[in-house]
Amino acid sequence: MIRTRFKKILLVASTIFPEQQITGYTDIRHISSLNNIFPSIYELNPDLIIFDYDFLGSEMEKVLRRIKMNKFYNKLKIYCYKSVPNEKTDSLLKTLGVDHFFYHEDLSQHSLNKTASNSFNSIFDTSIKKWIPVFRIEQQ
Repeated sequence: MIRTRFKKILLVASTIFPEQQITGYTDIRHISSLNNIFPSIYELNPDLIIFDYDFLGSEMEKVLRRIKMNKFYNKLKIYCYKSVPNEKTDSLLKTLGVDHFFYHEDLSQHSLNKTASNSFNSIFDTSIKKWIPVFRIEQQ
């Protein structure tokens, strides 16, 4: 399996860190308003979009349907961060186009196994990971 690092990432979540920490980065953009999702996708043309399900809630389904209806967005990878797994909701979101799920319990463990650590390293550049507390992997 060929793994690629995403060059442009759009993070759609509530305010989880100060904006001044990512001002120097042109490859990641944080959106905390639902009205700015599609203008930001058009402007940034990201390779990956990470949605915080707890932030979007019921709007997540509408956003995913709109993304999948437009051929302009067909090369986007969509990842979803959720606090707890739910089989019914996850299967619906997977059908609507979510490529991968991250759960809070998986990311909050003090030690991750080698496979999980390698998968995070292959997806995100280390300069990006240090600014996103949700995806920070704590080492013992």
